[in-house]
Amino acid sequence: MHVPTHILSGWCIGNVFRLTARERLFCMAAATLPDLDGASYAFGKEAYWTYHHVACHNLLFAVVTAAVLAAFSARRAPAFIVYLGLAHVHFVLDYVGSGPGWPIDYGWPLWKSRWVNPDAWEFSGWQNRAAAGGLLLWTVAIAVVRRRTPVEMVSPSLDAKLVRRPPPAGVGFDTVARPRPGVAGGTLASPGSRRD
Repeated sequence: MHVPTHILSGWCIGNVFRLTARERLFCMAAATLPDLDGASYAFGKEAYWTYHHVACHNLLFAVVTAAVLAAFSARRAPAFIVYLGLAHVHFVLDYVGSGPGWPIDYGWPLWKSRWVNPDAWEFSGWQNRAAAGGLLLWTVAIAVVRRRTPVEMVSPSLDAKLVRRPPPAGVGFDTVARPRPGVAGGTLASPGSRRD
């Protein structure tokens, strides 16, 4: 499954629960971080074929990731469960949408437990595009109903512009400028035009 689809799955599912903006950001991370093993491509195609869907697509990685993210969450136990669940959503999406024959070594490195779906959708198949489109529509619905977007934590001012609401006071680089003495309507006031 494509990385943007994983990100959106974390965002959409994170909005089902009562979470903070930081926790929703962590939901996107939890749903995406298993693809860190895709960085093995930097060491060549052989390393990619050997370690992608192995090094980070397993129960141990999911538990460690959920624990680290939960340590920085307001309500740790419920957040841990959500993050752990999102890692498993990632595994399921990859199981059905990464193409036939891609393994997921769920027990690695603790025990052998390899899942292989010979009937998985092609990576570029219509099913993956439909899943991404459905999650994108869900994201738009969240923006309309809840008035927040996936960028709410990393760029509050952009989030506010996207949902047409004023940003929180003092947030972002483009906050509303406060009038200064001697300035009226953005231009310098002449000495006789100021009323005190």
